[in-house]
Amino acid sequence: MSKNVVLETSLDMPVHHGKVRDIYDMGENLLLVSSDRISAFDWILPSGIPDKGRVLTQLAAFWFQKLGEKNHFLTADVNEIPFPFTLDTETRQMLEGRVTYCKKTKVIPIECVVRGYLVGSGWNEYKKSGTVCGISLPEGLKESAKLETPIFTPSTKAEEGHDENISFQQTVEIIGEKLACELRERSISLFLRGSEYALERGIIIADTKFEWGILNDEVILIDEVLTPDSSRFWPADLYEEGKSQPSYDKQFVRDWLLASSWDKNSTPPELPEEIIKKTREKYIEAYERLTETPFPWK
Repeated sequence: MSKNVVLETSLDMPVHHGKVRDIYDMGENLLLVSSDRISAFDWILPSGIPDKGRVLTQLAAFWFQKLGEKNHFLTADVNEIPFPFTLDTETRQMLEGRVTYCKKTKVIPIECVVRGYLVGSGWNEYKKSGTVCGISLPEGLKESAKLETPIFTPSTKAEEGHDENISFQQTVEIIGEKLACELRERSISLFLRGSEYALERGIIIADTKFEWGILNDEVILIDEVLTPDSSRFWPADLYEEGKSQPSYDKQFVRDWLLASSWDKNSTPPELPEEIIKKTREKYIEAYERLTETPFPWK
């Protein structure tokens, strides 16, 4: 189960086979199945992280219900999903904890990235030009510095390879000014609410990305929300401005790959068991801190 999860049943093949999740058409709704696949540097790694898909699914379900934002979520309980066939025991066990049953929407083709700290590609750009995605920031900021206010740095949704950072004006040109302003306002508001809640539980959310869709002429939250795959999570008690931070996300895997001899252009190496184990522990710790409940598949 650590390498892949594909629903090999009488459902049609996925309408979308992503780096981590597979999406199945269920008529009026969709079924999202989160695997244990993990990607880095635009490659799906040959090693998976056991139960990673369950952490992502259950944490997203928690946030969908916690934040109170209108969204596509219906249920993450495999027993409540109206499958068009009877699940055998093996399939049910495989899907347990990994499935999200949700409403279909017209997906807005913008990744709504919100950054609260100066890190990653934002830090690299700032060192060169004093900007992040074209937004000017004060002089003299250090790596991992907390920004005075979170900034909205959208990108296009790429089917393959990297998403491309775009300016707010480019976003306006793609989807219109009214919708662009709404996405910016609601994404920053969500980030602030989620960050405040997480910080009270010892986790800094440095940045994240949201996705939105349109259903019955209304903009609603879709995809996943505030998970270790869509966000940078840092332990608040270890935060120190001026350097890179330890994290609860897949940065642990990225760091190991960067320290290896892998050239990023060939098939990635298998991850050592110790890296797999520690990464799984980090994902589960993030889940337990945020939900304040034990991870059911520990």
